[in-house]
Amino acid sequence: MTVDLEEPPTVAPPPPRPRRRPRWLIPLLVVVLLGQMAVAMVVTAVQQTPTIDEPVYVGTAVTYLEQRSLRYNPEHPPLGKMIIAAGVAFAHPHLDPAFRGYQGELGRHVLYEAGNDPYELMFLARLPMIILTLLFGLVAFAFARDLVGPLGGLLALTLYTFSPDVIAHGSLATLDVPAAGFLLTALWLSWRARARPYLYLPLAGVALGAALATRMSALPMVPVVMLLAFLALRRLRGVAAAVGVAVIAFAVIWVAYLIVDPRLGWVEPTGMPVVSGLRGLVVDLLPVPEPYRDGLRIQFAFEDKAFRGFLFGHLYRGSLWYYLPAALLVKTPIGMMLLWLAGTVSMLTVRRLRVAALYLVLPAGLLLAVAMTGARDYGTRYAIFMPIFGAVVAAAVVAVKWRWARVSAAALALFVAVSSLRTFPYYLPYSNEAFGGPSATHLRLHDSNVDWGQDLGRLADRLRERYPGERVWLVYRGSGSPAAYGITATSPYRVPADQVHGLLVVSDSSVAKAGTALKALIASSGEPIDEVGHSITIYRR
Repeated sequence: MTVDLEEPPTVAPPPPRPRRRPRWLIPLLVVVLLGQMAVAMVVTAVQQTPTIDEPVYVGTAVTYLEQRSLRYNPEHPPLGKMIIAAGVAFAHPHLDPAFRGYQGELGRHVLYEAGNDPYELMFLARLPMIILTLLFGLVAFAFARDLVGPLGGLLALTLYTFSPDVIAHGSLATLDVPAAGFLLTALWLSWRARARPYLYLPLAGVALGAALATRMSALPMVPVVMLLAFLALRRLRGVAAAVGVAVIAFAVIWVAYLIVDPRLGWVEPTGMPVVSGLRGLVVDLLPVPEPYRDGLRIQFAFEDKAFRGFLFGHLYRGSLWYYLPAALLVKTPIGMMLLWLAGTVSMLTVRRLRVAALYLVLPAGLLLAVAMTGARDYGTRYAIFMPIFGAVVAAAVVAVKWRWARVSAAALALFVAVSSLRTFPYYLPYSNEAFGGPSATHLRLHDSNVDWGQDLGRLADRLRERYPGERVWLVYRGSGSPAAYGITATSPYRVPADQVHGLLVVSDSSVAKAGTALKALIASSGEPIDEVGHSITIYRR
């Protein structure tokens, strides 16, 4: 008898397990990205002399330490300057108790007349801001990771740490990056409050208050964060949460002022502008200390003035509503703008991410719309929240179900990194490749976009190395003291033009706003023979 033996069925081998990413890889990449940013900011901080705004903030910080006085720089709340003071304190700065003068004179006195080392003082003033900027990078990473996972976090951190604007202004003792970073932190904590509202909403209120206590331009975000607090709990509890967040935020403002001067011994400055109408009503109703109200009045008075601007070679008086978008187009890396756009589209089309648009796209759009109405067309620093918020928005592209999405995002991020590294260490005058790079920025923009007085020290080195002993005629726009850096120069306006012989050295912002006399001097000087830091041009006459 024959028995048919059936062959056993063939069993397919189990699919290979996907290789797990080493746990240490993401933290290592985070450290590397933040490390290169730290190096870029420290080098920039060491090499640059004071920008136009910094001496005022540093001088005010010293008065906080020495005199517990709020009388200087009332147009800005104290928290940012308190952070600067935390670094300045290590220099043990001197301040003449008998000094009397306005805030610009105070900054020059502290840096150049009171016996302090301006290099040491400026570096220590900038150091806390550098550290804070790095910490905000961790917030950007954490926010994006919460939205789309660790790869999205890395993409956001890459864009943040290679942003020329964030590096440039994060390495200065100014208030723009801290205010935007605190706002990003408030939005991230509001996002997390959707799961644990009672833990994160009070922290969001503290972060919002820190932004308000740094710059008054953060005020439009109060109703936004209140709305997000309401959405975390809804109904009556949501209303209570929204009110509670606002109360905490305004309490932080009060605490900041009371830390500087526990008695709030405020004396209204002479000539305080009168603000009426809706703006006056807002000033009167806000639950803030009187110095904050007066600061708001000063800011509103600034908005009623007509300042001179410069855009794409055109000098004008007043402000242009499209100035900031145009300036961002010049000064933002091309790959970064493409990723902002792709991230916004992804956030609005991927269903699970649509709610995140309320936490990122809406705030960025609101802040940009408000900033575009401003009277001062002085630079993209007034929209520094764009590269900070935009880094997190861009991370949304990794959630798109298209096989080339992540590869394309990585390629664009690499393009951003290369563009940023090529401008090292001249981040302030950066412009992207479509507009000729940092050497051409002065042809299209001015002020803090390119020349904010930051290259006086570099100019001193250049004159000493290449032009020793030559007569120097200087038109410098900035807050620094040329003599303090070893520059012996004369103003060309003091003598007839035909007596100006030697080197004519001109700040590029002065070139942009040149009057008849300076235009004639430049026109009769021929082609430039040198430039310093992409912000100062040298002619030979």
